Amino acid sequence: MKVLISADMEGTCGVVSWVQVMPPEVVGSSEPSSTVEYERARLRLTREVNAAIEGALAGGAEEVIVNESHDGMRNLLPEELHPACRFISGSDKELGMMQGVELEGIGAVFYTGYHAKAGTPGAPLAHTWTGFLNDIRFDGRSTGEFGINAAVAGHFGVPVVLVTGDEKAVAQTRDLLGDDVVGVVVKEGYSTFAALHLHPIRAQELIREGASEAVRRAESAKPWLIPTNCRVEMEMDHQARADQALTIPGVERAGDRAVGFSPADGLEFIHIFRAIMKTASVRMSP
Repeated sequence: MKVLISADMEGTCGVVSWVQVMPPEVVGSSEPSSTVEYERARLRLTREVNAAIEGALAGGAEEVIVNESHDGMRNLLPEELHPACRFISGSDKELGMMQGVELEGIGAVFYTGYHAKAGTPGAPLAHTWTGFLNDIRFDGRSTGEFGINAAVAGHFGVPVVLVTGDEKAVAQTRDLLGDDVVGVVVKEGYSTFAALHLHPIRAQELIREGASEAVRRAESAKPWLIPTNCRVEMEMDHQARADQALTIPGVERAGDRAVGFSPADGLEFIHIFRAIMKTASVRMSP
């Protein structure tokens, strides 16, 4: 069995600020930035991914593929990655954060460095996909990136078996996908920009242990499928974004700032979702 790791960054131990997770090329001139802070966080991100790789191999995985899943999707340090893995980088990917799940032999998905959904109080850097998506709902049930990506993995028959990040991200993921998902909490949120962290070395130890256990659970774990005729609704931060999304076939208005659609399956869902997110990325001033 092969394992796919979807590696996000905001849930990494020690991370509590956008400065730490913003690649220099995407930071605007009016926004604070720190190459030093970003590079330190990149190294911790890479080390947590390595811990997950080591745990997966110890648990019996035959191969681990890592999919870069944070902004720009070029944040891991390739030369520091575990040499046993292969990795996917770059942001122009059909399946986004789940690219690689379609490969032959993938039997389990790990989420590393994950964060809570948009609007979660006391959750470090909580958001969903981008700053302008306030909520996404499957048949009325609010979710975050963990749900979006589980729907894609489920389409390919692959279960999510591990999540690492802050305690609210872990709780939300397990609440949606079930207690069979191994959760590794590396920090506890005080607010959007503060947390109580484990020491990074201890966080990596727990991720390694959790990954090994997750592989052992994978054979009995069940993929998460979106319901038949599922109604997906997306709530934006501005009505202009909803206006633009209506140009996509099959998308209709679901509120002043919301749109909705009913995908046939998880693959059609991610195609429409990504199209909406790209189309809704409009300037809010003329």
